[in-house]
This record gives sequence, structure tokens and C-alpha cells, in this order.
Amino acid sequence: MIKSISPKTKLSESPNDLTEAIAKGWEIPDFTIKEIRDAIPAHCFERNTFRSLSYVLHDLCFIALWGYCATWIDVVSSGFTWAALWATYGVLQSIAGSALWVLAHECGHRAFSPSILINDTVGMIIHSSLLVPYHSWKYTHGKHHKSIGHLTKDKIHYPKQRSAVGLPPRELDEEADGPHSIFEDSPIVATFDLLMFLFFAWPTYLLFNLSGDTTTKRWVSHFNPNSYMFRKHQFWKVVQSAAGVGAMIGALIVAGQIFGSTVVFKYYLIPYICVNFSITMITYLQHTSPYMPRYDTDVWNFQRGAALTIDRSYGVIIDHLSHHIADTHVMHHFVSTMPHYHCVEATKHVKKVLGKHYYHDPTPILKALYENWTQCKFVEEEGSVRFYKR
Repeated sequence: MIKSISPKTKLSESPNDLTEAIAKGWEIPDFTIKEIRDAIPAHCFERNTFRSLSYVLHDLCFIALWGYCATWIDVVSSGFTWAALWATYGVLQSIAGSALWVLAHECGHRAFSPSILINDTVGMIIHSSLLVPYHSWKYTHGKHHKSIGHLTKDKIHYPKQRSAVGLPPRELDEEADGPHSIFEDSPIVATFDLLMFLFFAWPTYLLFNLSGDTTTKRWVSHFNPNSYMFRKHQFWKVVQSAAGVGAMIGALIVAGQIFGSTVVFKYYLIPYICVNFSITMITYLQHTSPYMPRYDTDVWNFQRGAALTIDRSYGVIIDHLSHHIADTHVMHHFVSTMPHYHCVEATKHVKKVLGKHYYHDPTPILKALYENWTQCKFVEEEGSVRFYKR
């Protein structure tokens, strides 16, 4: 379990509603972002365009390698072996594709290069090739970083409140500690719901802002420049982003006409689906845990919210190939302009400052996924510090 954090002032002395925090033994950290930045060596803040581009080349080489290997699948296999090899190709190609996705994500944070033009050009090309509207998502993702860990202002993987999931007030709830449905304890139902989330959350988020803020009745989408999420001066950048995705879809249609739709499905769509699965899984586990709370406005500040991020390792090889997006994500939320190739070193220094404030979850990934999905259903309607419940 996550250990409690030792503050400079005791929770019991605070005027805020900290009932859940006290019950859980959770204490609120008290440190400044300056203390974090001062602990990091100066060279870790430096961005090198050529080094960043070398990682793009690295990922493209893997994509070409797996693509070439896949040309032999239909030749040397059939039946179950054929299906297993194409599934393996999809997973391997998705690792390389997710790595490229991460580099485009760095471009959006201006962590790829000191040049805004290079950041936006590289990011636009990569994200469009993965059917992600680059500028649109860059804008909304920036809001996630600014409000990380906030109970209501963080608009991605944020907790639903008790009333939003159709539950009665806590004092009238006969099953206060859950479960609230006979299906909640069904592994089959829970696993099915989790898989639907992992496969479809990312595209539906981009298209309809599902899993984000859907409080408005208007069409909220990363492809709609008139969405409330965007400011007027961002209109044409959103249009440009949608056009980039449209151009990629057009290229896929042309490829289907030339090579056949089956080829496009096997070589592009299977890895694309796996990339969406991977990105959703990684981000969900970075910001969701039954042991990590969310802070309301009277307690929240940027550094406290960033400290609620969770580092997880997917193994040395995948951590390396995915540019450490998962095992150094705490560092990324403290300094989002830091390139990934400095985050491992910076994390070592920041951990010394954070102490108990830093959390790395060693729980096996599949186990963590299932536990979080079944235990993190909602939060209460009141409280400055609120934990997930089921």
C-alpha cells in the first residue's frame, strides 16, 4: 500500500474537511516546486534536437523491421500459427508505435526541441500518422498537466462523484463499502468492461470527449474547433489537426485500393488498435489507484497534484523502448518540458527530495489493472481529500 506523507503541519490542525485523509492515515505534503527543480542537475533541462530526432529514427527502424518480418507471416504459416504471428506482430509494432506516440507527446510539451517550429512539425507528422489531432490534443493535454490531481478540474481519468454513478447519499447507502451491484464481483463482467474501456476509451475521448468532461450538451470533440475546450485563437490549429488526421485516413484508403483492405488492416489497423490499448492502459495506471486520493481546491496546488502521479515499470526492455513514459511519469508532471532521456537521472535526484511523497507501484501490471478497475468506481460528494471507493 501507499505510505502516508509527512507534512510540516498536522492534518488535525487543518480547518479543511480531511475526514477521509485522517481515516486512511494520509498526510498532505508541504514542499515547493522550487525545491524540486533545485534538486535536478542543470543539464537535465537541456533539449537536444538531433538527439531527439535520433529516437524518431530508432523507432522508425523498429517499425520497418517488424513490418518486414510480417511480410513472411502469410508465406510460412497458416491456421492458429498464422493468427498468433499476426497478433504478435500487432503487439510488437504497437510498442514501436507507442514509442513514436510518446515522442509526439514530447513535441506538444516542447520537450523534443528548443524550436517551436520543429516541435510542432515533428509532432504534427507523427501524431497525424497515428490518427491523433496534434494541436487539439496538445491544448487539452496541457490543461490536464495544469490541473493534475485536482478533484474536478483535471479532465482526464478524473473520478466520478457518488451522485454521478447513480448511488444514493452516503448516509442512505446500505452498501456504503460496496459492492453496489451483483455484477461488480463477477470477474467475467469486470474483465469485459475493462477491455471495452482499454480498446475504445482513447478514440471515443478524441471524438466525443468521453472519459473527459461531457457536462455540456454541445458536441465536444478534439475535431470540433468550436468546442468549449478551445480558445478562439486556436481555431485554425484545431482545423489543421483535423486535416492532418483526414489526410492520413485518405492515405489509408488509397493504400487499401492499391494493396487491398486486408493488407491495410493487418499492417496498420491491428497495431493501431494495440497502440490505443497501450496508451489508455498506461495513462489510466499513472493516475488511478485506490490508495491515491484527489485533492479539492482548498488543499490542491500544482506540486501536491503532481505528487499524486504514479510511476510503474513495465520491465527494463519495454521501459527503454517506450522512452520511460511510465516509470518516470512523476518527473514528467513536475517538469513537462524535460526530454525523456534525462528523466531517469532526474527522477533519482527528485526522489531524495520527495521521500515518502514519491510513489512507485511495483504491483504487476495486469493485477493493478484489474484491482484499480474494480475498486476505483467513485468518490464521495464532500471532503478536501477524497479516495476512490467501489
